[in-house]
Amino acid sequence: MKKYSFKMISNCEMCGSETKNHKVLGQRLNKPQGFRPKKKIGISVSIQKCSNCNLIYSNPQPIPNDIQDHYGTPPEDYWGESYFKWSPDYFAYQINEVKEMMPFEQGMKALDIGAGIGKAMKSMDAAGFDTYGLEPSEPFYNRALERMKIDAERLKFGAIEDLEYNENTFDFITFGAVFEHLYEPSLCLEKALKWLKPGGLIQIEVPSSKWLMPRYMNFYFKLVGTNYVTNLSPMHSPFHLHEFDTKSFEAQAGKLGFEIMKKRYEVGSIYHFPKFMHSLLKWYMKKTNKGMQLTVYLKKV
Repeated sequence: MKKYSFKMISNCEMCGSETKNHKVLGQRLNKPQGFRPKKKIGISVSIQKCSNCNLIYSNPQPIPNDIQDHYGTPPEDYWGESYFKWSPDYFAYQINEVKEMMPFEQGMKALDIGAGIGKAMKSMDAAGFDTYGLEPSEPFYNRALERMKIDAERLKFGAIEDLEYNENTFDFITFGAVFEHLYEPSLCLEKALKWLKPGGLIQIEVPSSKWLMPRYMNFYFKLVGTNYVTNLSPMHSPFHLHEFDTKSFEAQAGKLGFEIMKKRYEVGSIYHFPKFMHSLLKWYMKKTNKGMQLTVYLKKV
């Protein structure tokens, strides 16, 4: 069984507003909840939403005694053999976006924060970047070296909170499916910006706090007489601690010295609805920016 300490949050991680004034959305169990969460036994934490920047977060934050309790699961437990096959098309859309926003030159330095098994690193190398990475999961780090043949001199084992690079080193930094796992995302962003050259870009992909699907599921929970919500998963896979709005990043821009160059929402998954409704729901989410994922590109000024 995983062991935790619990840290109370008094101020929003992104905008700094006091959490005592934030809305409590409900409770989240330490396991998948299904349709009848009140019949399940477990530990729950409160889920709040910032009234200023719309950040959704757990309060208190459950901190595992060992980070590998969260991220030590081998990638084979998540995906099949096809996951270990790399193609230059992987991460290509994001790379092309970066090249459209900056005067790209061969050999520019890139850093992948949360490199996983190294597929995005290989794609950035193939696209002309001089690529480095860090990965906190021991099994994923090992697979990157063994299966993707990533150079150990270029991939550090550890978390962003514990590692260091020289200031003004990188032209491009990516947080792919990482930012929502960080206990102090604003401090990690500040650290990454120090490693970034002036004029460089940071790409961040995060779950959106505006996503339509959780709103429907939370309404269902209210109908069946519970105060549970489906947002986040702070004590079970995939261990999401935050959901973000563009306002969350706008609140940091002046303080940390960046501007938002581009933002987009992606529709993502639809669940618990009949298939005949999927097209309409996707159209609505695309039109209203209520998709599952938010991507932002930040330029250091």
